[in-house]
Amino acid sequence: MAEPMRIGFLYNHDASHQVPHTISIAAALAARGVEIEILTSSDEQRAVATALLPAGATVQFTMLDIGPVSRAADLILRHVAPFRRLAILRENLDVLARFDALVVPETTSTLLKTRYGLTSTKLIYLPHGAGDGAVGFQPATRHMDLVLLSGDKVRDRMLALGLITENRHAIVGYPKYDHFNSDPEPRLFDNDKPTVLYNPHVNPLLSSWYPLGIDILDWFASQDRFNLIFAPHVMLFKRLLHTSLVYRTMGYRPGVPRRFLHHPMIRVDKGSRRSIDMSYVRAADIYIGDASSQIYEWIQRPRPAIFFNTRRTDWQGVADYRHWALGDVIETIGDLPVALERAMTRPDAFAAVQRQAALDTFSMSAQPAGERAADAILAFMRTGHR
Repeated sequence: MAEPMRIGFLYNHDASHQVPHTISIAAALAARGVEIEILTSSDEQRAVATALLPAGATVQFTMLDIGPVSRAADLILRHVAPFRRLAILRENLDVLARFDALVVPETTSTLLKTRYGLTSTKLIYLPHGAGDGAVGFQPATRHMDLVLLSGDKVRDRMLALGLITENRHAIVGYPKYDHFNSDPEPRLFDNDKPTVLYNPHVNPLLSSWYPLGIDILDWFASQDRFNLIFAPHVMLFKRLLHTSLVYRTMGYRPGVPRRFLHHPMIRVDKGSRRSIDMSYVRAADIYIGDASSQIYEWIQRPRPAIFFNTRRTDWQGVADYRHWALGDVIETIGDLPVALERAMTRPDAFAAVQRQAALDTFSMSAQPAGERAADAILAFMRTGHR
C-alpha cells in the first residue's frame, strides 16, 4: 500500500499575518486524507492557525526553533534583519525534508533549494497578498514547483516576467476570504462619524509613515469630523531599522508619540489580530495608504481611497503602482483635506475602476479558494503539473 502523502504548511516569519492566506488549504487537504503538519515558528502563529482551522481538523503541529548560538545572535540582529527566518530554515532541514511538499506564503523558502540543497521536497507557493509591488514578483519565484494565484492580474504579470510556466501554476482565488470576507462590520468607535483607515507600508522607500506619518496623525488629532484607525503593515513596529534588498534602501522607523494613544477618535494598532483579520477593512469608510496590498482587500467593497506619493514618483503606467489608479493620489499633508472632502462628496468616483480591478485580481467561485487550491495541489502532486 502506498504511503499517504505528507504535506507541511510552513509559517516562518516574525509575525502571524501570513497564516490566514494558506491555512484553509491545509484544512481542505486534511479533509481529503492528506497527512498535514502545520510548521510554525511562534506561539502566536500556532494560535492563529488553531483559531482558523475547523473543529476536528486532523492536522499535527510542530514548532520550529533555533539553537542557543543563533538565539543569542538574533537578539542583536532581529532589529535590522530577518536573521531568525534564515536560521529556522538552516537548522530544521531534517524536519522539512520529511515532506512530499511544503506550502509556503513567501519566497525566502526557496533557499531550501538554492542554498541548502533540499530538492526532494516540492515547494508550493501562494503569495500572501495580491498587490503590485516588485517584492511580489521576485526571480526567486522561478524556484517554486507550483504557484497558486489569486487571479488573472498577478498571473499575467508573472507569465510576462517569466516567473511561472503555463503548467506549473493555477488560479485558485484568495483563500484568506474563506475566513473573513463575509464577517459583519465591527463597530470600533462610540460615534457615527466616518472612519478613515491609515495603512502605511513597512518599506522605507515606499511608505508614507517615515516622512509624513506623524504629521498625518497630528492632522487627524486636530479635527473632529473623522475617526482614524492607524493600522500599518504588521511588520512596521517589529523593528527599529528596516532594510529592503529589493529596493536597496533602509530607514529608521519613527515611533508613535504617546499623545495619540488615548485620543478618543484615534485607534492605534501596531499589529494585533485585528490587523490581519480584515476588521479594519470592513469597519472603515475611507482608505489612506501608499504601497500595501491591502488595498485589494479594500476594493472588494468599493469605497474611496487616497494614496500618498510622498516622493513624487512618476507612477502612471508603472506596474508597481497600478493600484494608485484606484483613488486620489496626493503628495503633501496640505492635500489631505481636499482629498477627504472629495471622498465624502463623491464616494463612488472610483467605484467602477475598483470593481474591475477586483475582478482582475480575485477569481471568485462558489467553491472556496482553499478547496480549489487543495484540488490544484493534489493534481500537481499526482501528475507533475496542475
